[in-house]
Amino acid sequence: MTSLTLRQLSYFDAVLRHGHFGRAAEACAISQPALSMQIKELEQALGASLLERSGRKVAPTGLGEIVGERVREILRAVDELEALSRTERDGLAGPLRLGVIPTVAPYLLPRIVARLATLYQDIDVRIRESITPTLIRELSERRLDAALVALPVSEPSLEETALFSESFVLVRPLADAGEPVPEPDTLARMKLLLLEEGHCFREQALSFCGREAPRPRELMDGSSLSTLVQMVGAGIGITLIPEMAVPVETRSAPVSVSAFDDPKPTRTIGMVWRRTSPLAPQLRRIAEAIEGLPRGR
Repeated sequence: MTSLTLRQLSYFDAVLRHGHFGRAAEACAISQPALSMQIKELEQALGASLLERSGRKVAPTGLGEIVGERVREILRAVDELEALSRTERDGLAGPLRLGVIPTVAPYLLPRIVARLATLYQDIDVRIRESITPTLIRELSERRLDAALVALPVSEPSLEETALFSESFVLVRPLADAGEPVPEPDTLARMKLLLLEEGHCFREQALSFCGREAPRPRELMDGSSLSTLVQMVGAGIGITLIPEMAVPVETRSAPVSVSAFDDPKPTRTIGMVWRRTSPLAPQLRRIAEAIEGLPRGR
């Protein structure tokens, strides 16, 4: 049998994850013909077809599914070997794959990257911004080393450490500045603008207002906090945003910002990683560094 290569296995795993040669090639930063050639050589080495090609779509054969599971195990083992070697060094070096939820990334990431670059000159921080369920899945698949999310995540396989808590504020049109802050049950009857489904911040806002998940089209959804604030500025409704987002999101929108009375709606942001990760000692130190970052203007 011709020797298999980690590159071939990595490309095959990418095709399985994306279900498409073009998207897999883009994710691997190579041309599609080059990726296709590597997959073909892998199939020739194994003496069997691993993928069923139908137009632009691609799916594993029966054998391909079995091989895909073994390939993921091999890639995870290699990844852990690389991580283990890093734990023997003085300080963290090499790539650090860090996931961050969208309601934290724009406001805290610049300070995080700057702090880590100061503490660990040889670190290569690679950011993945996505919603919590995606980050947790990629953590479990060993495609991420750690993630910054809202706690708790309640995953037995993950270690989580709280970094800080912050309050939510009410964002209303500028014309409403000075008006009394509505009680939560009143907010539930108002036109509340929310992030689209999948964002944990959406569920936190609904919980504070005492609402169940709205029916489709009952409320207007946005893909980012920036979109929600701009919609409020246009007089479309009201929204809630975390305190850390206020300086960035409200500077170019005609809106008013009001604090809620106690008990204020809050969230806890923390860092999570696999309990079995060889990088756990370094990740705890990174969490401590992030915990000490200022979060104001």
